[in-house]
Amino acid sequence: MTNTSQGDLDYRAWLQESPLPDGVPEAARRMAVFGPAGHPVLECAAAEWARAVRAASGGSPALLAGDAGDPGVAPSVPCVAMGVLSALPSGLREAAQEALAGAHSDEAYAVLPVDGGGVALVSRAPAGVLYGAFHLIRRLRLGQPLGEPCVSSPRNDLRMLDHWDNADGTIERGYAGRSLFYRAGQIDFDEGRVRDYARLLASIGVNAIAINNVNVHEIETRFLTEAYLPHVARLASAFRPYGIRVFLSVNFASPVDLGDLPTADPLDPCVEAWWRAAADRIYRHIPDFGGFLVKADSEFRPGPFTYGRDHADGANMLARALAPHGGVVIWRAFVYNCLMDWRDRRADRARAAYDHFMPLDGRFMDNVLLQIKNGPMDFQVREPVSPLFGGLSATNVMLEFQITQEYTGQQRHVCYLAPMWKQVLDFDTHARGPGSTVAEVVSGRLYGRPRGGMAGVANVGDDVNWTGHSLAQANLYAFGRLAWDPSLDPAEIAREWARLTFGDDPYVVRAVEGILMASWPAYEAYTAPLGVGWMVNPGHHDGPNPEGYEYSKWGTYHYADWQGVGVDRTMATGTGYTGQYHEPVRSLYEHLETCPDELLLFFHHVPYTHVLHSGKTVIQHIYDAHFDGVEAVVWMVEAWRRLEGRIDPVRFERVMARLEDQVQRAIEWRDVINTYFYRKCGIPDERGRHVYP
Repeated sequence: MTNTSQGDLDYRAWLQESPLPDGVPEAARRMAVFGPAGHPVLECAAAEWARAVRAASGGSPALLAGDAGDPGVAPSVPCVAMGVLSALPSGLREAAQEALAGAHSDEAYAVLPVDGGGVALVSRAPAGVLYGAFHLIRRLRLGQPLGEPCVSSPRNDLRMLDHWDNADGTIERGYAGRSLFYRAGQIDFDEGRVRDYARLLASIGVNAIAINNVNVHEIETRFLTEAYLPHVARLASAFRPYGIRVFLSVNFASPVDLGDLPTADPLDPCVEAWWRAAADRIYRHIPDFGGFLVKADSEFRPGPFTYGRDHADGANMLARALAPHGGVVIWRAFVYNCLMDWRDRRADRARAAYDHFMPLDGRFMDNVLLQIKNGPMDFQVREPVSPLFGGLSATNVMLEFQITQEYTGQQRHVCYLAPMWKQVLDFDTHARGPGSTVAEVVSGRLYGRPRGGMAGVANVGDDVNWTGHSLAQANLYAFGRLAWDPSLDPAEIAREWARLTFGDDPYVVRAVEGILMASWPAYEAYTAPLGVGWMVNPGHHDGPNPEGYEYSKWGTYHYADWQGVGVDRTMATGTGYTGQYHEPVRSLYEHLETCPDELLLFFHHVPYTHVLHSGKTVIQHIYDAHFDGVEAVVWMVEAWRRLEGRIDPVRFERVMARLEDQVQRAIEWRDVINTYFYRKCGIPDERGRHVYP
């Protein structure tokens, strides 16, 4: 059984249910629902709104009958009327049509004031009503006017979580307990816990979930078979009322590994027929199945390269199998040579995805999306944006973020990632001139693509607080909010999350927001400097090890010697990686004079005495940043300590323990990195602080 405690406030996350001191507005005391009777998503929307009102006021809203039950008649008393456009009473329907006219998505919702103090929540689809209901719940909990007019449409059609869960119950790169879905090689889950998880996801607009690891093992390969599909279908049924479609990560070599065929060649008619039969079988069990997530020819996973084929051949074969059912293939672009020679300074892992996929642009079917990590390497604390965003113009793309903190503190450190993600989303690729942001690319709008979206590698397990570190819930919350609306401000998201999670005490809200907003800069400061990355222990990636990957096969080098540090990725003298960007980004990164300090060592090998735009030398920046980073964590500890008595003791102590541990881990990072570079260059800290010899 999972670790479930309904009374634990961390379990409720941002959907807290404490009574509100001012109760609820008059309109919230009654509700009317318009739409197809028995529709599970619409019923779920109504139930969630009723639950929120009951928690806030102690009484359930009255469900209006009579005139409100007649689709031709609007309610005659103030209420919250929610429903789908086609079922609304005349008058209200016309107003809703006008409000939603400019919304591109059927999942968009509109909130409209109604004469007499009522509120209408309308959408073209039941899922939109559900998202609108959670929007009203946010307003209710934040003390905002329910009837304030608004129209909200998701910028990304696909807003997805990728679970790296294994059938044995472990989670690859998981830091919050064990899987919610699996035990001992079986699909075995607590239906109540999964339903509560679905509530959390729907409340932030997530509409898709891949339920198993992209590194598909023997048991998960069998999820395509009759032996496992009824259990997958049962899991899909738990997510369905919350508008969430289930995807499976699949093994490209499944026809071979399951013993059915001697080959998995994507151009072999027997292989194509095998996958078509597999798709038909899945949809018989799960009619709203989303599709396949595929990691192929990456880190020793099988793929079309085995047969002399390319990624378009492989993805399109699967896409043809899913197309009759409306399914999609999400094909990961995380493809590179993981047997590199560290001696070869011209070899560059950062180039790999672009070099693999740009020649294939335009060859993928319309129900294929390439899922591209935010940077060209692997979720480091600082990377440039992948040049595939804005490079690919005739292919559907998705942006992949890592919510789980593999390289950003493993949920032992607080590290609020929304500011990083926002920088990625706002990055201007200049692919079609100024304004060609990553957000515009991945939504499909920049090039008029039919599909697009955002995926996040989930940070969730069966810990009672879902995310291991209680403050890591903010990353899950922020991912959903930004996937729906990339224009949101990370600080405002942090403030909103703090209020929903901890209540309205302004002192608490300011402190939590301050800790969150300081956390990513602090983590970057005391770990790997100036974009160099990878100074971690191999394998588990926890803790400092400046040369842990320096002589490895993984292409993760920084080339530190006694004179300098960094990777020359310029066109003039290096690997040529800068040439993968559009101008003026290409020139910005190519030249030392213009390269941003925070990415200097990603793009250039420089002496330790090189002077940054900040006026500091590289080595002095390293020393200063690592001392400053530790001081920032000490400040976080004291800021949290002052909240004692203002936050319930369980959550207070839980976070306090993590923060106190983070101080010690930050000190270790500081001392290891500073000593490493001091030993390399012999240049002392000009401020005379203690750096171990």
